[in-house]
Amino acid sequence: MKRGISFELPNEYGTFLGDVLKPIDITAFSWRIGSGESYKIMNNELSEDLFPEDKKVMEGIALKELLENNSYYIIFADLQAYPKGKIAEINTYEEFTKSDCELVLLVVDSCYATIYCKDKDKLELLYKNARDCRFEDVEYITNENDTRTRLSVW
Repeated sequence: MKRGISFELPNEYGTFLGDVLKPIDITAFSWRIGSGESYKIMNNELSEDLFPEDKKVMEGIALKELLENNSYYIIFADLQAYPKGKIAEINTYEEFTKSDCELVLLVVDSCYATIYCKDKDKLELLYKNARDCRFEDVEYITNENDTRTRLSVW
């Protein structure tokens, strides 16, 4: 069974989180912002945090604007999409399957991206989009090849 996809992002400034999530309606969800380290780019240099420490939940409209209208550099990112107002905390794939969480996006070491998605049609769109964006090593994550024990970047 397909659980998600994995791929490599370019290790450079850009709008990659917005690019990755383009096939889904970001605005339809409330987003839990987990631990991470990502910075906005101002004058071609790292600037303020992309996700401020005090902002653990973002509505989809605000997240879409942030991800699509800023250039940024991702070191670690941990985003979880929930139906509006149903934010919870999940740490494992098993908890993900039993929760209201619809999608988890993790980026580790600036370029290693993983997406878990319950909706198989959206998963297919995300896979096709990752290939269309020419991200490297795009693969499905399945029950057989998933080595991740926690849905976390740390």
